[in-house]
Amino acid sequence: MLENPSFNDKNEKILCEMDGKNPEMKMNIKVKRLMKGESFSLFDDDNETAILILSGDMNISWSDKTERMKRKDPFEKQPYCLHVPRRTAVKVSASADSEFIIQQTDNDRDFEPVFYKPEDCLYQHFGKGQWEGTGYRICSTMFDYDNAPYSNMVMGEVFNQPGRWSSYPPHHHPQPEVYYYRFDPPQGFGACFNGDNVYKSTDGAYCTITDGNDHQQVTAPGYTMYYVWMIRHIDGDPWYKTTRLYSKEHEWLVNAD
Repeated sequence: MLENPSFNDKNEKILCEMDGKNPEMKMNIKVKRLMKGESFSLFDDDNETAILILSGDMNISWSDKTERMKRKDPFEKQPYCLHVPRRTAVKVSASADSEFIIQQTDNDRDFEPVFYKPEDCLYQHFGKGQWEGTGYRICSTMFDYDNAPYSNMVMGEVFNQPGRWSSYPPHHHPQPEVYYYRFDPPQGFGACFNGDNVYKSTDGAYCTITDGNDHQQVTAPGYTMYYVWMIRHIDGDPWYKTTRLYSKEHEWLVNAD
């Protein structure tokens, strides 16, 4: 499914709720806006939380610590992300108009909070030398099972180059995944393949991906597509970087020049 909801009167865009909207994603996900001078506080008894800045300038505080998160826009490869366990109070204070995404899921394991800076994130270039460069994209990962095995979530970003494909070759996995899109310029567009359905992806839209659905993406020439990708591990079956099940008819592309 793909949807492009509006921000509500709380300046929030709700993507998923474990006990409400899109419960099959098993995550709470929302995009939050703060105006300059506003603040936002969060405390959850049951859920771990990740907060990733999309744009703006804000301070984020937790456990007697404070860090600055500053980013011109999502296309600036400067991700700052705070990842905390349940029962951790977090406060965000905006020094300028800001926007960030919040990802949560249930987790009864306690762990030390981690503040990820750009230099802490794994950047990978995929597809540059394959398929005549038509699948070239840049991917960053804040955390996954490799560096955060205590978490039930995965969070990363994709910078889909104009006119090219990402999340390619067509693949699927049993763990639920959500994409949240932004475009530069914002009137840009692309196509989201989700199983047998194809949707027009636009600025501020999101896609929910369930078990067995191939989910390749493409953006129109002249427009850069950015998306946050968020995965919920299945209990006893976490997502790994190698958890890519390719459709048989397209598997030959994996090793094609």
